[in-house]
Amino acid sequence: MNSTDNKIKIKIILFFVISAIAVFIDRYTKILAVANLKGKPSYILIKGVFEFLYSENRGAAFSILQGKQWFFYIVTLLVLLVIYYIVYKLPFEKKYMPLFYILCFIFAGALGNFIDRVMYAYVVDFIYISLINFPIFNMADIYISIATTVLIVCLLFIYKEEDFRFIKNKK
Repeated sequence: MNSTDNKIKIKIILFFVISAIAVFIDRYTKILAVANLKGKPSYILIKGVFEFLYSENRGAAFSILQGKQWFFYIVTLLVLLVIYYIVYKLPFEKKYMPLFYILCFIFAGALGNFIDRVMYAYVVDFIYISLINFPIFNMADIYISIATTVLIVCLLFIYKEEDFRFIKNKK
């Protein structure tokens, strides 16, 4: 086994460890939400600003596409496969580490919500910013939102088109 093979194995193991830890945190917080919030009034942390409020989302972000579970299954599986492919092809170099971590968290967020959809046919949401009446969300949504925002910043200001030639290269 050569050095390149070892780097790929280490990268893939690290990818799955980071993603698994993030999914565990998402699942654990959702289990806590179900146990402590379902069927109960919201738990107010900062009155008029921030609270925990149990919700079952049968759609996507902002509850769009309600009840279209097969659509979400297919799209999520495709997203997970594309992310894995990119991570596999991604050079395991310092320059690409921000992208590596971004992909870990998008993968974990997608997988966390996918697990809910498969288990319950809805996603458990429980974090509510009442100050701005923002839609209720969960840890997986936070992973996806923050990682996607950082990805956009990286694509606009850090990475250039030529930095992504690794995707087309056969290795």
